[in-house]
Amino acid sequence: MSLTGSPNRPLETRSPAPWSADSWRARPVRQMPVYPDLERLAAVEARLRRYPPLVFAGEARRLKASLARVAEGRAFVLQGGDCAESYDDFTANIIRDTFRVLLQMAVVLTYGSTVPVVKMGRMAGQFAKPRSADMETIGGDTLPSYRGDIVNGPAFTAEARVPDPTRMETGYFQSAGTLNLLRAFATGGYADLHSVHRWNLGFVERSPLAARYQDLAARIDETLSFMTACGMTAETAPQIRETDFYTSHEALLLPYEEALARVDSTSGDTYACSAHFLWIGDRTRQLDGAHVEFMRGIRNPIGLKVGPTTEPEDLLRLIETLNPANEPGRLTLISRMGAEKLEARLPRLLRAVQQAGASVVWLCDPMHGNTISTSHGRKTRRFDAILGEVRGFFEAHAAEGSWPGGIHVEMTGQDVTECVGGAHRLTEADLGRRYESFCDPRLNAEQSLELAFLVAEELKARRQPTPAAASAAAASVAAAE
Repeated sequence: MSLTGSPNRPLETRSPAPWSADSWRARPVRQMPVYPDLERLAAVEARLRRYPPLVFAGEARRLKASLARVAEGRAFVLQGGDCAESYDDFTANIIRDTFRVLLQMAVVLTYGSTVPVVKMGRMAGQFAKPRSADMETIGGDTLPSYRGDIVNGPAFTAEARVPDPTRMETGYFQSAGTLNLLRAFATGGYADLHSVHRWNLGFVERSPLAARYQDLAARIDETLSFMTACGMTAETAPQIRETDFYTSHEALLLPYEEALARVDSTSGDTYACSAHFLWIGDRTRQLDGAHVEFMRGIRNPIGLKVGPTTEPEDLLRLIETLNPANEPGRLTLISRMGAEKLEARLPRLLRAVQQAGASVVWLCDPMHGNTISTSHGRKTRRFDAILGEVRGFFEAHAAEGSWPGGIHVEMTGQDVTECVGGAHRLTEADLGRRYESFCDPRLNAEQSLELAFLVAEELKARRQPTPAAASAAAASVAAAE
């Protein structure tokens, strides 16, 4: 098998089979609920097909262009949000607080990487969750597993756990409301860089590691002051008060995704209009499976989770299938190895992709491989392990000469106590204080910002001048001589 290709040139591969938005239905499918009433399911799908798209093809193309710059090492990705959005938490304050923390993180990362940061939220559609088992047993009772609010309810009752297709409509309308608010925040002045940085200064003052972060915060402050002195204000430069923000979620519930697929009137291509960016999970990345079949045909930028069981040969086949034209920005590989396994697993995948000439974006998901259970039966994640995986990710890319394109984190803007460690040294004893997740533990607002500052330090330490910057520096030296 030959995979050698270059950006915008197809990889050498077999002609793909015909594709349609429903061709996934002829493939083996995993992690899908069994609906007891198929007529009701069909009726819901029919209604969803008539609803307006949640996002537009032009927005997805703009994101793909930004991700192409990441693939070239000219931008960095911040992707974050809930492990699974809750219908009960559909409030303006919760949406605002998560968006605010992502903005704060992005400002810090922009300074650390000295490149633009592409911002994607696990928001406005992250309602479905894969499960390790179809059934769950508590106290001797066995019921279907909770698969996210778009499928069934979290309460451990027989009634709540029955898959209900009308929940897809609730997910659609909540996603529409969330998107409406996010667009208003992104373009209405809430994202002003000066305000966001003032929020960061407040975080630094509260942090036990204030001295460590103060220098970076002061340098950002100096940069913004210089921009203001040069006349670059929110009134004169829209880029200071506005930002691009994109939505993303795991494409797990295929009836919902198919129902929201639309043919773009300008290009004739099919786009998944439930979000700007969709990804395939580690449990559903089978080459002959339904999820890969659906995702190979949509024209959105897409992601693929890459776990410790991923073999180089399998990954290259998936890349061939999902991005046969080797289009920059089309495919993002999201590494989720676990801190202890990353050194043994990730470098060989990086090497294989590099040698194949495949154009991809690499992100680090330091959350999913570092989940542990406490003595009280709660799941948690240790902040040191999360940071350790991020550092290992950067080290592996430095060794292979590739670009560490970004981070993918489960986080919230709320003051939850679900992950242990961090500057405030949360312990297992603190978990019960505000453990609110029905699925996986999330970083809280302060832990998320702490991670951003620490990642910015890593980026600054590893930063290399671009060829253009190196040439300019050499010319300057030559002129001085």
